[in-house]
Amino acid sequence: MSAQKKVLKDNYLFREGDSPDAMYIIKSGEFAITKTKGTSEIMLAELKAGQMVGEMAIFDRKPRSANVKANKDSEVIMLPYDALTSQLESLPVWVKAIMRTMNDNLREANKKIRILETQTQDEDRYPTHVINKLLTIVNFIGFKFGEKENEGIIVPQNRLRNFTIQVFQEATNKMQSMLGALKELGHFELTDQGEGRQKIVNLNPKFLFDFVDWYNEWLFKPDKDKVSFTAEEIRVLKGVLQYAQKIEPSPTGLRKINLSDLQNDSMREVGFLIKPEELNSMIEKKLFSEKIMEEAGISVNVNLNDVEPIAKNWGLIWGLKKNLK
Repeated sequence: MSAQKKVLKDNYLFREGDSPDAMYIIKSGEFAITKTKGTSEIMLAELKAGQMVGEMAIFDRKPRSANVKANKDSEVIMLPYDALTSQLESLPVWVKAIMRTMNDNLREANKKIRILETQTQDEDRYPTHVINKLLTIVNFIGFKFGEKENEGIIVPQNRLRNFTIQVFQEATNKMQSMLGALKELGHFELTDQGEGRQKIVNLNPKFLFDFVDWYNEWLFKPDKDKVSFTAEEIRVLKGVLQYAQKIEPSPTGLRKINLSDLQNDSMREVGFLIKPEELNSMIEKKLFSEKIMEEAGISVNVNLNDVEPIAKNWGLIWGLKKNLK
């Protein structure tokens, strides 16, 4: 009746919305239960060896209500619902009624807990519109009142402070956090000049100005037209693009990436392992071509000119979310 299944680190046992067919007992390793929220995942709980997951759908067969992702290489014992149902049928009616009621109550309780947890995590000091607003302010002050120098544009500190508070009505500590985050990401240079004075240099004014335009347009798109990327997808994407830069482009500008070569060479070439399955979601989102089956193996095509701006823009989004404090 049961079967054992291995789930490698960062792979999913199942995803939110999947049709259920079995419950699982964790034999070894560790899993995270997460909910997809916009471009990221919110972790709800962690499960360790000896615990069970996927049991709630045994009665109602409702789609999976959350993702279950391996935090490390793990192994589970799979118990198919069909086999379990036949055993449940032999139980007294009153026992099945109690179990079904407990299952329904637990599902409802979990739903309420998740709402509370997501609300708590959504109390974000830097929501997306605030991030774009702060970037707009510093871009505007630099272009309107700044001085050009070899490194970039010097942003006048007093003007920036006054406009932040008086015109845009944002806190100066938030702006200072934004400047610190941009410095960490290599886009700004901050030099302490004593007595509270600071030299602020925007090292990448064109990129940041274009980013604000792009991000504003993206934020106001209908949800059905938005394509978003997780931080992990962008980390992998940047590694793939770094690897692809060494491949000679075709006359049409496409670079063919052999997925076996990518996996074998990625640790040496980009500093971390890239598995072929990690490209699947990005193929679905049209960053790469569909997989091409050839004698030399499976490959995908990529146009760097089309994909690099996506990696840079989403890299900035996730970099800011990580560094803003």
